[in-house]
Formats: sequence, C-alpha cells, structure tokens
Amino acid sequence: MRRVNLTREESWALPGVFLLKNFLVHTVFLVLLWGLPMKNPKSHFPKIHQIAYEGPQASQALAFRHYNPDEVIGGKSMEEHMRFSIAYWHAFRGTGGDPFGPGTIIRPWESGKDAVSIAKVRMDAAFEFFQKIRAPFYCFHDRDIAPEGRTLAESNKNLDQIVAHAKQLQKATGVKLLWGTANLFSNPRYMCGAATNPDAHVFAYAAAQVKKALDVTKELGGENYVFWGGREGYETLLNTNLKREQEHLATFMHMAKDYANSIGFKGQFLIEPKPKEPTKHQYDFDVASGIAFLRTFGLEKVFKFNIETNHATLAGHTFQHEIEVAAAAGMLGSIDANAGDLLLGWDTDQFNTDVRELTLAMLSILKAGGLGTGGFNFDAKLRRPSIDTEDLFHAHIGGMDAYALGFKLAQKILADGKLEKFVADRYASFDTGYGKDIEKRRIGFRELNKLALGKLGEPKPRSGKQEYLENLIMSYLHG
Repeated sequence: MRRVNLTREESWALPGVFLLKNFLVHTVFLVLLWGLPMKNPKSHFPKIHQIAYEGPQASQALAFRHYNPDEVIGGKSMEEHMRFSIAYWHAFRGTGGDPFGPGTIIRPWESGKDAVSIAKVRMDAAFEFFQKIRAPFYCFHDRDIAPEGRTLAESNKNLDQIVAHAKQLQKATGVKLLWGTANLFSNPRYMCGAATNPDAHVFAYAAAQVKKALDVTKELGGENYVFWGGREGYETLLNTNLKREQEHLATFMHMAKDYANSIGFKGQFLIEPKPKEPTKHQYDFDVASGIAFLRTFGLEKVFKFNIETNHATLAGHTFQHEIEVAAAAGMLGSIDANAGDLLLGWDTDQFNTDVRELTLAMLSILKAGGLGTGGFNFDAKLRRPSIDTEDLFHAHIGGMDAYALGFKLAQKILADGKLEKFVADRYASFDTGYGKDIEKRRIGFRELNKLALGKLGEPKPRSGKQEYLENLIMSYLHG
C-alpha cells in the first residue's frame, strides 16, 4: 500500500519539488554572488544545474545515486557526516600537465586583464561549482587562490584582495573553509625545503608565509590548518644534517602553534604524511613516523593527521592501516580523499571509487568516533585527457557517491555487530583473569612463567578465519 504521509526527505525527492528546490537555490545563489538581476545571471556552468540525489536507479549521469545530503542517519544529515570538501588546487588550478607535457585543460574563466582579476573570476567559478556539486567545504594553499608577487609584501597584498572576495562568497553561499595551508614547495626558494632548509633566510621567509596563511585561515573561519612537508626531507645524506633539520622542523611547528595561540586561532593543526616525491625521503614518511616525531618534540597534543589514501600506498600501507594507526594514538583528524594507481610508483591523485576500500576505511573512522572538525577533501585531479568542464562534475559525483556508499555499508556492518563480535571474542581471554592482569600490568614474567609451567600448559591454536571475514564483508558489498 502506498504511504500518504511523507517525510521531509521523501517530499524533497518528488520530481516537481526537486526542480523547484534546485531552481530556487541556484537562482538565489547567482543573485547573491554577482548582484545581477534575476533575468541576466552569469554562470560559468550554464548547462549544469545543481546535482540532485536520484537514488541507485538514476538514469542521468549528472546525479547522485548514493549521496543524499539531506538524508538523516544517526541524528545527522549525510552532509554533516561526510563534510565533503573540494581541493582548490586540483579542481581550479589543475591544468592536466605532467612531467612529459604541458597542460591540456583550458578553462574559459582563465582570462583577464591581470592576475588578481583572473583569480577573482576563477573564484566565482569555483564557488558556483561548490554550490552545484553541493560541497559544504573547500580547501586551498595560499598560492592557489592568489598570484604570487615579486616580493612577499606584494604576494600578501594580492592575497588580501582575494581573501576579501572569498569572504563575500562564503557569506553569500554558506560554503566554509575546511582548512588552509601555505605552499612551501613550488617556488625555487624552497628547492631544499622550507623549515628544513639549510639557509636560515629561507626558514625566516617560510615563517612569514605561514604567519600570513594562518591569518587568512582564521579570517575565513577555517576549521583546521595543514602542514604538508613536500620538500621537508632530503635527496642525499651526503649534504644533509638530518638531526638538525628535524629539530628545525619541530621548532617551526612550535612557532606556528605559538603564533596561532597569540591570534586566537582555535582550529586543529594537521600533518599530512607522505614518504617520498618530490624528495627521496620526507620526514613525515607515514603516520607512525609522524607520531614518533611529534612525541619526540612535544607536539603530540597539538597535531593530528590528515591522511591521504595515495600517500598511504606510496608508504607501503593500506588506507585503513594509516587510519587505524592514527586512531589508536587519538590523532585521527581528516582525510584527503583520493587513490593511486598501484601499477605506478608516483602520486597519481585519482578519484577513489573502490567501494570495498572505502567501506573498510569508514569502518575504522566510525569506530574511532569520526573526524571531528575534519572532513573528506577531494585531493584528486582529472585525468589529462578529461578536458571538459562537465568532467569536473562527473569526477566529484563518482567520489562522493563511493564515499557515501562506503559510509552506509560501514554503518550497516557495525549495526549488525557480527564483525565486531568476532574481534571481541578473539581477544576475550584478556577481559578476565590473568589476561586482564596482563593488560593492567598487575602481573609479571615470574607469575606468567608459573602459570605456563602449571595449569595453562600448551596453547591451543585458534583460527583467525580471515576467509570467513572477507566473505562476510563481501556479503554486505553485494547484498
């Protein structure tokens, strides 16, 4: 029998209501954004409407099949759970260039009388995209959004102009800044690192750049600040004082936190690990080495981790492994949502559509209590031949749907409890008796030796049942 009383989500799902909702949201956005009359709004994506949720059986390519921002699960909407973010550098600065050829992607908004004017128009296009793809957050490096000048003062002036523009767009659209950061790797001055550079002059310049980036992140309401040490490492130990460089890196991070405290920035500091590329070895190799670094230099209460899938695989780990290591230390902060090609040895930054991998990752994230102020940032770029503006939508729709489906499957697995019960039973011997005494450190080798020689005897092997558990996961993935 057809139900008559519809929920709010079901009401919005009616085709007519969907069309009205999308028309109103998009029209109001354009009016607020450009201040133009409703009869003549400017659009950088005129043929694309706001992406709607149409369910798994959707017939249109430009539609969500699994990500319904308004769907409520566990008292929160999917938008609140996922906290999707768009990486400004890939989505709006990526050109499709690679080491073997120049860029192939040319956008219609990349023209104007000067670099700052172009940056403003580019940002208009970006915020229109954020609205149409229904992403509540975005992320940037300072040099992504504003052109670098001939001097630091000129760069700061350019940045101030673009930040003022971004502030207006954020207010008009409701899109927020998930995190900001400084580009301390592209300019030739940073060819030997920034905080780890052997030249104190470069260290000082990098400090000034991060100071400004922190100011900007705070002004735009950024909820986190990320450090990615792209060149904080070495090419050869023949010219490197490793101990001194690591100490300098720690000093830089302490300075950053001290300054953040002085200006009242309350956002979470994050480290994004990566083992190599562009340098031969980077000091933030993976989460485990990052934890060791933070604890060595008294920064473990200041930083958490922004984990990238592609960086995990480059370090020889799975995405889930890095999440589990960070979560075990209470340092899981945010996610850079992408994937690498396992047949290639570099950072390919592809959109992740591997639902099995994402379901396992979501299991670990949910068990850890979520990401807090973090989110899922699409640090992923279009493939070199994908040159249409429409491709930008297809890519993000695929990523958002895959993460949303992984989230829903992980929720179901946890609700059913079979996997959790198996793991709990496997460690049950540590819940009582001498096992509990071991965990509480109330017993030592002498007592355990006596037990082993006496009533315990020879341990009986127990199956880990890996194949059963893999089949269990597959049963959720395929129904």
